Amino acid sequence: MPVIAGVLIISFVLMVVLPGDPVLSMVGERYDESTVEIMRKKLNLDKPLMVRMGMFFGDIIKGDLGNSFISGRPVVKEILEKLPNTLVLAVGAMVVAVLVGVFLGMATSLFPGSWFDKTIMVLALAGVSAPVFWTGLVFMLFFGVYLGWLPPTGYGGIEHVLLPAFTLGLRSAAQITRLTRSAMLDTLGQDYIRTAQSKELPWWKILIKHALPNSMIPVLTVIGTDFGSYLSGAVLTESIFGWPGVGRLALGAIMSRDFPVVQGTVLFMAMMFICVNLIVDILYGVIDPRLRAERHN
Repeated sequence: MPVIAGVLIISFVLMVVLPGDPVLSMVGERYDESTVEIMRKKLNLDKPLMVRMGMFFGDIIKGDLGNSFISGRPVVKEILEKLPNTLVLAVGAMVVAVLVGVFLGMATSLFPGSWFDKTIMVLALAGVSAPVFWTGLVFMLFFGVYLGWLPPTGYGGIEHVLLPAFTLGLRSAAQITRLTRSAMLDTLGQDYIRTAQSKELPWWKILIKHALPNSMIPVLTVIGTDFGSYLSGAVLTESIFGWPGVGRLALGAIMSRDFPVVQGTVLFMAMMFICVNLIVDILYGVIDPRLRAERHN
């Protein structure tokens, strides 16, 4: 709760001090001062900052996030309408990241120092370093415009999910590749792995049953952090590909100074991060028996 309250206070103050006027965004270019004053009073924008903040937190306690300044619709409804789209993109991106990252990390750990290992590590470094907006534009131009394989923008079937999902998941895949390789190299040198090898167990069984689960703790941290950010709405990716998710909703609200929607999306993002981190903490104990034993003792 203190974290959520702190995030909300900071975002509230930032929206107030940033240039721009939500009332002017609503009334347009043709307006008179009396109309502006009426709208300010109607939206409680004429009240002092501390009073408005108190009213805002009071409404949150009652479960009311208010209505959008622009559309007039409830903020909760605005977010819930965009949430399924964000879930589709987040799950797709994480599936790409985990499958590609874990596979390449395991493969490179089996051939350390080889040309294959060095090539994948260079590509992983490039994937971590490349900005999301640059990767998205390259994918859009190459696969969507030049080759014409996939639609460059829009929302619809699975063909519309692929480009934004790969764009969003590429950085995570690169991080997971590097972490999995490092953790697997450390795990493969442990005594219990040599014991399993001495028993002439199949190599795939040693990797999947013994080495991989004990190498997943650092990887799980990245998965949890990135998935939390995906659920919160990938602002750049959704904006580049015209994906109607929570991130694009938040960006539009910031641009139009739609305070209730901004505060609602910030609250949603903070709650998503906290929930995902809680799930990750629980999974630590499920994956690593040593942590279960420590907690039991």
